[in-house]
Amino acid sequence: MLSVYAIELCQDDPAKCTARKMIRMDLAKGVGRKFHASDSMIVLNPYGHRVVSPDDGGAKGVVVVDASWNQAQEIFFKKLGGKHRRLPLLLAGNPINYAKPGVLSSLEAVGATMYILDEVEEAKRYLSIFKWGPTFLSLNAEPLEAYRTARDESKVLTRERQYFPHLFAE
Repeated sequence: MLSVYAIELCQDDPAKCTARKMIRMDLAKGVGRKFHASDSMIVLNPYGHRVVSPDDGGAKGVVVVDASWNQAQEIFFKKLGGKHRRLPLLLAGNPINYAKPGVLSSLEAVGATMYILDEVEEAKRYLSIFKWGPTFLSLNAEPLEAYRTARDESKVLTRERQYFPHLFAE
């Protein structure tokens, strides 16, 4: 089971902050800005060059940075350590960014990572803490399953293009 760490930058509405709720419910450990992830941890980074895939199955933890999408980029240029990975494309299920590709809440990002790393029941448990969590799973049922069953990172990238071809027009 993955340990979850959340770096909370307090840039969004605290009432809607999914990282804060994970911390309150002891599903994640809140860590400061100076946290340094070990090499066995995945740092969820929307600007990462590599994608979360079954190849990352040996990871011991996942680090999510809870920041405003408008200001998120600055934190990822700091040295956080770990293996920086972006998620393959998925649709947001949260009410603020509903059905927008790739604009996930911290909770959705953690749940998707768990699902792709074959911790499906744990992903469902995490996502159940918000009433829209199951919506995220139903919106993304096919791509999540395709990513989870991919042999490796290159297959995940191929499947991402199959599910979202309009976003990869050349």
